[in-house]
Amino acid sequence: MSVNTKIFRTSTFRLAAIYLLVFALSVAAILGYVYYSTVGLLERQTEETIRAEVKGLADQYRVRGMPGILDVVVRRSIETNGALYSLVGPDGVHIAGNLETMPQVNLADNVWLDFPVIVGKGDSAVEHTAHGYHIELKGEYELLVAHDVQELRQFGDLIRNTLYSALALSLLLGLSGGYLTSRNFLRRVDAITEASHSIMAGDLSRRMPVSGSEDELDRLAGSLNDMLSQIERLMAGMKEVTSNVAHDLKTPLTRMRARIESALRNSSAVEYKSALNQTIDECDGLLQTFNALLSIAQSESGQVRRQLQMLDIHDILIDVAELYEPIADEAGGSLTLEAAPHLTVMGDRQLLAQAMSNLLDNALKYGENEEGKGADISVTAAIDGQDVVITISDQGKGIPEEDRDRVRNRFVRLDESRSKPGNGLGLSLVASVMTLHNGQLHLEGNQPGLRAIMRIPSSTTIPASPSR
Repeated sequence: MSVNTKIFRTSTFRLAAIYLLVFALSVAAILGYVYYSTVGLLERQTEETIRAEVKGLADQYRVRGMPGILDVVVRRSIETNGALYSLVGPDGVHIAGNLETMPQVNLADNVWLDFPVIVGKGDSAVEHTAHGYHIELKGEYELLVAHDVQELRQFGDLIRNTLYSALALSLLLGLSGGYLTSRNFLRRVDAITEASHSIMAGDLSRRMPVSGSEDELDRLAGSLNDMLSQIERLMAGMKEVTSNVAHDLKTPLTRMRARIESALRNSSAVEYKSALNQTIDECDGLLQTFNALLSIAQSESGQVRRQLQMLDIHDILIDVAELYEPIADEAGGSLTLEAAPHLTVMGDRQLLAQAMSNLLDNALKYGENEEGKGADISVTAAIDGQDVVITISDQGKGIPEEDRDRVRNRFVRLDESRSKPGNGLGLSLVASVMTLHNGQLHLEGNQPGLRAIMRIPSSTTIPASPSR
């Protein structure tokens, strides 16, 4: 299908054609009204004038007889105002008036008629159109009163030609505008279609073209580009997760297989028991990894969004702090909590508690001070504007500023943390939970240490789709 053919099938051209039809009908109605109000009015005025003259002459004839009507017709025939008169006797002989012969048309009493009339003399004589009224008077006299309406008819022709020209010009300009608009629209749609074909072919880095006009197509292309960026990030994350899961599973499975083979070779009940216990520990670690991945997937997919309910962050923090305070004390550190009451949000209690637990786990593992003592952890929660802000601080080594965004990714572990137990999914889960709740996770320096900040909207509604 050629480009020109496709243009006529676009919705833009169809809308332009419909608008053009409505516009043309409107123009025709307006010009028709103008024609009726001008030419029609002038014709009606002419007929009223003729009718009034006919009535006046008939009254003169009735009151004064033939001398009276002859006097009036003779006087008025001398005037050069375009009026035409013809008074004919019973024998058909012209008696008076500036119209010497009756028109060669079928005459009847009380009838309107148009007839040609010669104006001028010699070479300057031209034929005009006259419009008149014919009546029969008592005594078989005939009277015809008419007016030269040539200029009026020319004016009417001019108005009609203007009407037709305006309609034709409107149609031409409308069709041309619709064609040009549709061609530009089709060109941009074709560019978007070409980009979508490239993306479907596997080029996820391709984006929809944006013209910079900020019209509806630009807004649509911008939304699609944001969606494509999100898809590209998810695909990259999936590849990274697949690679990291394969790598993280290979090591413990290899250890499990070697341990089982070693126990089978030794054939000792003690070896069997030790191998089984260590295998159970490895399985627990693998289950923990898969559970974390499952929680992240559920948070990012929004499946839990339908289960959100009104929660008080204050109550959740008290429960989590009671669980971790003895652990911090046993490690030689401390955990303090300062939370304002009635910190209401719409959320999932289990996921929010899991996110807080992950941050406290990290603070316990990496928040030891330089003397090697246990982590001193501070937890605060308060209202800040329209958000509930939860801050978990420690005084450990912290995270370098250049790595604070990277550690949110799955399976990312910094070099100094590889000696600690973990799977690199803790902060990823926290970030996903914040996304589900339309919140944000910020990592800042505590000088020394790290300050993890969770901001959650305190409103009673959560938008339908999270923004990342």
